Amino acid sequence: MSFTTRGPENDIESGPAKHGMNKNPDDSPSIDSTGKENTTDDAVFGEITEGGPNYRNVGWLGTVALMMKTQVGLGVLSIPAVFDTLGMIPGVICLLVIASINTWSCYSIGTFKINHPEVYDISDVGFKLFGPIGRECFAAAFVLLLTFCTASGMLSIAISLNALSTHAVCTAVFVAIGWVIAFGCGSIQTLSRISALAWVGLVSIIVAIFTVTIAVGVQERPYAAPQEGVWQSDYKLFATPDFASASAALSSLVFAYGATPAFFSIVSEMREPRHYTRALIISQVGMTTIYLVIGIVVYYYCGSYVASPALGSAGPIVKRVSYGLALPGLIASTTLLTHYPAKYIFVRALRNTRHLAANTKTHWVAWLSCTFGVSIVGYIIASAIPVFGGLISLIGALFATLTSFQPMGFMWFYDNWSKGTVKGSRVKWMVMVGWAVFVIVAGTFLMIAGTYGSIVGIIDSYKESGGSAAWSCADNSNSV
Repeated sequence: MSFTTRGPENDIESGPAKHGMNKNPDDSPSIDSTGKENTTDDAVFGEITEGGPNYRNVGWLGTVALMMKTQVGLGVLSIPAVFDTLGMIPGVICLLVIASINTWSCYSIGTFKINHPEVYDISDVGFKLFGPIGRECFAAAFVLLLTFCTASGMLSIAISLNALSTHAVCTAVFVAIGWVIAFGCGSIQTLSRISALAWVGLVSIIVAIFTVTIAVGVQERPYAAPQEGVWQSDYKLFATPDFASASAALSSLVFAYGATPAFFSIVSEMREPRHYTRALIISQVGMTTIYLVIGIVVYYYCGSYVASPALGSAGPIVKRVSYGLALPGLIASTTLLTHYPAKYIFVRALRNTRHLAANTKTHWVAWLSCTFGVSIVGYIIASAIPVFGGLISLIGALFATLTSFQPMGFMWFYDNWSKGTVKGSRVKWMVMVGWAVFVIVAGTFLMIAGTYGSIVGIIDSYKESGGSAAWSCADNSNSV
């Protein structure tokens, strides 16, 4: 096995000696006693000064908020429907397996960043592993993944506004409002400034989904169930889905953890990247617990009558309340999902120039152009595929697996392949080789199978009578 370890020096200059972590990462740029401005040299952003945006100012608590808000939001709303497809027990098992793989993948990002501080995003990883072709392939997958996620964020805002207003205007108008929010909030320059919004959004989405969870537990029956006669939930411990449906369901679970490649951007803006693992453990344990509780309880009480998104499962009143509570969280998610791909394009365009970390005219024109471009493409996607469940599973299958599973397996090989000759660690090394291969193979299978299942599901949705259509005015908050 061989990897391309170095490329043109003007693309990614490697090695801590050339571009190390901050000498004192916890300190922001400041003015010293002589009146001279102190600067911080960063491996990615270059010279960070007091007068420009501080791209290395996210603490570990802010990192927890960014991680959880990037993950918890859109994906959790589809988990009860996934359990309906797979059955309760297989659904829980599949969620835990994907959570375990994802946690290792996220951990690999932190260790790879420590070993290679010049890496900013997954395209830099692609360049190290496979040269220029790898860089462009990973870059395309990353930008497309998060741009599609931006679209799903706009779609969720439109669903929320439809629910709150009882469909006061055409859904296409609400999607356009989602675009305005994505462009405006996504243009905030640094993640440290967005972290406050992430905390608000995280609390709001958790309160909203637990409100629905409690509501479906105390109600006699879910809103979509038959309202006459004796009601008993038709939840299934085991289900027998066809291959396409099962693959699409697994893709939705992958999407629930699909923000993995964005963690490169988060660790790159941390004051102390060595605190990354601490934040990761808190984030992963917290959101997996939330996913399990929401998925099990809502599906147990609603059965096949669960809505997707799940906030609509408890009837019109609770739906309006829950969407009102969730709206700040959906806005925060859409903000982050717009910010990440725009920041990638921006950094790549201005890297190794003074405009990257200085508030020049070129800086602002480039930055706003990036956020505008990402948000407008997301708007087009959201308007063309206004089917929440189908869009979620398609994103998870086609892009989330490609950027969350396979690259991390190859990253482990890149840093550890030569350690197989070291005495005393051979057994551990062989176990990790097997694990890395498993992650690569599993990711490839999920990508191919899930894409097929998702496309089949979207086609079936379009064939249904009264189903959503491109640029539709139909109310999209009543999906079940």
